[in-house]
Amino acid sequence: MPVKIGFSGTTQFPRPGVFSVRRFCKLKMSKVTEPSFPKFLPVVKKEEESSSISITTDGLKFRVVSYNILAQCFVKSSYFPHSPSPCLRWKARSQATLLTLKSLKADFLCLQELDEYDSFYKGNIERLGYSSIYIQRSGQKRDGCGIFYKCNCAELVLKETIEYNDLVDYVQDGNALSVNKSEDAPVDENTRKDDSPPKKGSRGDPNDPRVRLKRDCVGIMGAFKIKDLHQHLIIVANTHIYWDPEWADVKLAQAKYLLSRLAQFKAVISNKFGCTTSVIVCGDFNSTPGDKVYEYLVSGNSAIIPPKENSEELPIPLCSVYASIGGEPSFTNCTPDFTDTLDYIFISPSGHLKPVSFLELPGPESPDVVGGLPNYHHPSDHLPIGADFEVTRNLKLEPESVATSLNELKLT
Repeated sequence: MPVKIGFSGTTQFPRPGVFSVRRFCKLKMSKVTEPSFPKFLPVVKKEEESSSISITTDGLKFRVVSYNILAQCFVKSSYFPHSPSPCLRWKARSQATLLTLKSLKADFLCLQELDEYDSFYKGNIERLGYSSIYIQRSGQKRDGCGIFYKCNCAELVLKETIEYNDLVDYVQDGNALSVNKSEDAPVDENTRKDDSPPKKGSRGDPNDPRVRLKRDCVGIMGAFKIKDLHQHLIIVANTHIYWDPEWADVKLAQAKYLLSRLAQFKAVISNKFGCTTSVIVCGDFNSTPGDKVYEYLVSGNSAIIPPKENSEELPIPLCSVYASIGGEPSFTNCTPDFTDTLDYIFISPSGHLKPVSFLELPGPESPDVVGGLPNYHHPSDHLPIGADFEVTRNLKLEPESVATSLNELKLT
């Protein structure tokens, strides 16, 4: 049963405890080899919706999906001993991933851990009617972040890339992004990644911000004109935040830099094209609901969380789509060693967009996730998340209009 939690009175569904979810991921997995194709479920308004809210739609809808597809360069049997070996082979995984992406029928695909971009994904996905923008991670890393967009839906007008290694210069220039080792690091993804933090004496002193901030993480953002939508652009951002739970300070610094760059990009778009904008931020944030990164990202949305005394003003306020329509998923990453939510879609409370459906995720007892991922049903250790958005106009709302209207919604 749903319960009322949060300051806004949003109807949310309790997230099962991490240990109870992880217990199911440790059970023996199904031997069925058919891939799983999730469905989008509609969102409906509450019967007691406030009469002061007046929303009319232009009838323009588009679909956004975020998915960490698991870079093949990270796929080793020692990292995923629970996964059947055929599921880890590139030929099988690449085709299963392609089938999954095709089944989602998204207008925007925001992919993280995207490797083999030039050799496989770019050509194969673009043959499905997409164009794409991509940034590879810094250093010697082989994966990156990409945004694929349907050519018959959206037109790219401007793009920018984000390299979090630039934080070194950003901090040295006197910008207020403190980097201090955190004592209460959040639970995080398993340590399968090859980009482990440096030990003292290897790549330098990890306590030195010039070393500590160089994690080779990236992001990318684009401003898009939606077909038949005039004087309004959609900014879509995609990122992958650093993974290590012991380096929560670095993750928080990356989140702050992301919002700073987003705000700058939004201002450039508004000034250059003389239009209004909406912002959608997707990604693997390697942060669980309620931890410091998550709380920071949503802290500028006063309709969800009242501002704290002496709290810093966020460059751009955001609210989580899933949290606003019923609660974050039980998990988006599922292995026997770690199972929790790391992936999110955030939206700016601009008043121009509202979610009308969301991608359903399996529960902890669903046969397609028992035993952990990847498996025959899911080619990645992460699950895709997504939402359909509808463009609205004539909104008689306060500045927190999207957040308020989101909180007037519930799951069907």
